[in-house]
Amino acid sequence: MGKKMAGKTITFCELFAGIGGFRLGLEKVNYGLENIEYAHLSKEPEPKKRTQRGKRAVDKRPVQLRHRNKPSFRCVYANEFNKYATQIYERNYEKPDTRDIREVPATDIPDHDLLTAGFPCQSFSIAGKRGGFNDTRGTLFFEIARILQQKQPRLLLLENVKGLLSHDKGKTFGTILNTLDELGYDCQWQVLNSKDFGVPQNRERVFIVGHLRGTSRPEVFPIVGTNEKALEQLVGGSQGMRVYSDKVSTTIAGLAGGWGAKTGLYAIPVLTPDRPIKRQNGRRFKEDGEPSFTLTGQDKHGVFDGAKIRRLAPTECERLQGFPDGWTEGISDTQRYKCLGNAVTTNVITAIGKRLLSFS
Repeated sequence: MGKKMAGKTITFCELFAGIGGFRLGLEKVNYGLENIEYAHLSKEPEPKKRTQRGKRAVDKRPVQLRHRNKPSFRCVYANEFNKYATQIYERNYEKPDTRDIREVPATDIPDHDLLTAGFPCQSFSIAGKRGGFNDTRGTLFFEIARILQQKQPRLLLLENVKGLLSHDKGKTFGTILNTLDELGYDCQWQVLNSKDFGVPQNRERVFIVGHLRGTSRPEVFPIVGTNEKALEQLVGGSQGMRVYSDKVSTTIAGLAGGWGAKTGLYAIPVLTPDRPIKRQNGRRFKEDGEPSFTLTGQDKHGVFDGAKIRRLAPTECERLQGFPDGWTEGISDTQRYKCLGNAVTTNVITAIGKRLLSFS
């Protein structure tokens, strides 16, 4: 194994950047954070304004943290084609390169140590037609290969749906690994679930870490999660019409149909349907198997057989993906759902980033 590079800053580029999930996840490593409650970490704080009397006004904006220690991660380039995602990215960072990646010469991309990409997954997802490399979106992986061939970064980090592993009986994934091998990259991979990294979302994704042959190999996988919560389905049916408990969410999707659309439907139990705000002993309902509340003359009692059903709000989806509240504000809720469904869970990237940094 190669020698660690003390004090090294790992520069990275973000292809198919979306709303900045890879970048935010890696920046959380820099700040020593698991979760972030504010945006704009990369921007320098604005000068404090003066009042009319010449006194400095109190700066009430979120605290701007600095990197704790080196080594750290620094983004040097981002590319995103979707106009709504680019609006969110620019709002929180700076404007990314908005050209179609197929039209971007590798010479326009700065040299970097790490290439990150959550390349389009619709062609590999079980929810789609699974066209793979026969689908135009599937061929975008070869744009990653083109840039790797010409820029030769030391590390790569890719993300895609779990279905990539089984697509075409494993041949598609084999093609990806063979392509990376021919480019000089040795790879390791693991399926990770977001619910094991501090967010209650059942979201399985495959992550691929590669290192340029002849450089030190980072021991990233296996990563063992700590959350044992499971998603409970209460009512079956077609996708978008199923109803789940409110303990763990289903996978937030970029594209989906039905009432649940991109977030799923969730049952919110109520003990007293005609008085939903009233609580007894701090709770509105009892878990199955628990003794009932004390009988009173004003409450209705018995076995609960109904629920309020709702989908998740955009802010809840931001939290389920590890983004600060308000990260996706400024566009319609429909597009917020779509952008968040296509994003990577930042907490997972943070866990991987820690491993990468410890071997750099």
